Amino acid sequence: MVKSKHVLFFLGFLPFLFSCSINKMAINAISDALGGSGSSEVFTGDSDPRLVGDAIPFALKMYETLLSQNPDHQGLLLTTGSLFIMYANVFVQGEAEMLPPIDKYEERHEGLDRAKKLYLRGTAILYSALDEKYPGFSGATVREGTLEAYLEKLTKEDVPLIYWTVAGTLAAYSIDIFDFELGSAIPELTAMIARAYELDPDFNRGAIDEFYILLYASLPEVLGGDTARAEVHFQRAVEKTRGLSAGPYVSYAQAVCVPAQDYDAFKANLEKALAVDPDEDPANRLANIISQRKARHLLETAYELFTFLE
Repeated sequence: MVKSKHVLFFLGFLPFLFSCSINKMAINAISDALGGSGSSEVFTGDSDPRLVGDAIPFALKMYETLLSQNPDHQGLLLTTGSLFIMYANVFVQGEAEMLPPIDKYEERHEGLDRAKKLYLRGTAILYSALDEKYPGFSGATVREGTLEAYLEKLTKEDVPLIYWTVAGTLAAYSIDIFDFELGSAIPELTAMIARAYELDPDFNRGAIDEFYILLYASLPEVLGGDTARAEVHFQRAVEKTRGLSAGPYVSYAQAVCVPAQDYDAFKANLEKALAVDPDEDPANRLANIISQRKARHLLETAYELFTFLE
C-alpha cells in the first residue's frame, strides 16, 4: 500500500518534473540562441538606427528576464552586458552629446547621467560573468599583485567579455572624471585590455586598436596616455578593417586631431569616414551609419572645437 502511494505520488508529480525540465531546456535554448555568436548581427547589420534604438530596450528587458531564470549562462551574460553598453554609447550618450551644450544643458546632462548608469549596469553584469568563471576576479587589483594570476588564466574565448567590461567602465568614467572610484580602477582596466590584445589582437577586426586610439589619446601621460601609440593603433585599425569602417577615422579625428587643434587632419579623416560605403560590410552596417552621423555632426559643429573657426 505504501509503495502504491509512492508510485501514485511519483506519477502525479511526473508532469510537474517534466514541465520544469522542458522549461529549463527552453530557457537554455533561448539563452544559447540570444547569447550565441552572431546573435548581435540582428542589430549591428541593420540600416535603421531608430528602429534598433527603439527595439533594444525591449530586448534588454527580455534578456534580463532570461537571466533571472538562468543567471550563470555565460553567453547571455555577455550579450546582455554588452548590449547595455552599446545602447548607452550610441543611443543615450551619443544623442546627448549632439544636443546644444548651452541651450539644451539640462537635457544633455540628464542624458549623460543616464548613460553612465547604463554603462555601470552593463559592466556589473559582465563582472558577474567574470566572477562566475574566475571567482574573485572583480576584487583583484594591480596594486596588491592579485590581478596578474587571473589575467594568466584568461583565454582567447574571454576576450569579448574583457573588452566590453573595460570599454563600459572607461566610458562611464569619461562621463564623470570626478568619480574617483572608477578612476582608481584604471590600472586594472589597462592591464585587462592589454591582456585581451595579447590574446587576440585582431578581435572584431581591430576593435581593440580603435579602443586604444581613444585610450592613449584621452589619458594623461601619468596614467599611460601616449599620442604616438594612438597613431600606431589608428593605422592598425584602418588596416584590419581594410578601410571599410568609418569608426577609426571618427575616433582619430575626435581624440587626436581636436586636442592637437589640427583642423585639416580633422576634416580629412571625417571626410574619409563619410566616404565609407556601409553596404560594403553588412555585419557592421549600423556602426558605420552611426559613425557617419557623428562625423557629420562633428563637421557641422567644428566651430565649437576649433576656436579659430569662430
